[in-house]
Amino acid sequence: MVERVTSRFGHGSTAMDVVASIDLHGKNAIVTGAASGIGVETARALAAAGAAVTLAVRNREKGEAVARDVRATTRSDAVRVEDLDLGELGSVRRFADRVLATGAPVHILINNAGIMACPLGRTPEGFELQFGTNYLGHFLLA
Repeated sequence: MVERVTSRFGHGSTAMDVVASIDLHGKNAIVTGAASGIGVETARALAAAGAAVTLAVRNREKGEAVARDVRATTRSDAVRVEDLDLGELGSVRRFADRVLATGAPVHILINNAGIMACPLGRTPEGFELQFGTNYLGHFLLA
């Protein structure tokens, strides 16, 4: 017999509902793809719960705008922006080196970034762009 798993969350739940009773003070989180969509709301929820959040973004300007918004809406100063292009393995390595150089542990890694239905393209290493970005980049980062 399969036991049914239940949750108090459903289709109407927000990210803030999920973290409402969670204390993430003292935890460090990285969110890839944090310049738009689900990444923004994930970063906002983690910051609201007390985590220090790194927004890992391809577009620095968009990332800085999101960081300002997250800081304002959560009253958290522990939000920073780092450049990361998951479609370029060199960028992933440089990002990881910068994170490791801080000496701070990574408690939470949200591999959110991704591309889809894009024209055929190649990463600098020669991999198909969607595969390189969505799988290889996150694999190397993790």
